[in-house]
Amino acid sequence: MALPLVWPEAERDGDFILSPASAAAVRHLAHWALWPVAATVLTGPRKSGRSLLGRIFAAKNRAMLIDDAERHAEEAIFHAWNRAQAERRPLLIIADAPPPAWPIALPDLASRLAATPRIALGDPDDALAAALIEKLLGARGLATGREVIAYLLPRTGRSHVAIHRLVDALDEVALARRQRITVPLARRALALLGVIDDSSTKD
Repeated sequence: MALPLVWPEAERDGDFILSPASAAAVRHLAHWALWPVAATVLTGPRKSGRSLLGRIFAAKNRAMLIDDAERHAEEAIFHAWNRAQAERRPLLIIADAPPPAWPIALPDLASRLAATPRIALGDPDDALAAALIEKLLGARGLATGREVIAYLLPRTGRSHVAIHRLVDALDEVALARRQRITVPLARRALALLGVIDDSSTKD
């Protein structure tokens, strides 16, 4: 029986895949000394690597990090923002969406965030989707050929969540059938996700 496992995230620079969807955000973080204020709001889709990027940035620059900011007390964010300016120590605030999509009740915090730069990670393009599939499979000890990636790409949703679900399905099918990942096995995984019709997976 295939058991669901939670796979740990690594914390090295090389574990974050640089692509056109993330290049502008990474470039902004690399030049934090030029920010108009010592804080930035980073947004992006779930599973986009935004938290990993934040942890790497914090570790390299002794920065303060507030992840899932919508779930934090506004006063705590307010005080962290003020501390960042006083100490000239960068603060990275990670959220699903920037204000005003993320409503702020505390006026002083709202005004400060309005003056704070905003960067975003985008949805994956083909190159990033292929690299993500290969990386996520590799983290689970699963290897596959380029023909499998080429088969999967046009049938995979262009979101980080969709790619993670695809890899989960590939892992489950490969483990349950004790097979390496081939195009027929990838077809079965897509059927498991409901992306293609089950009849296309029959031998």
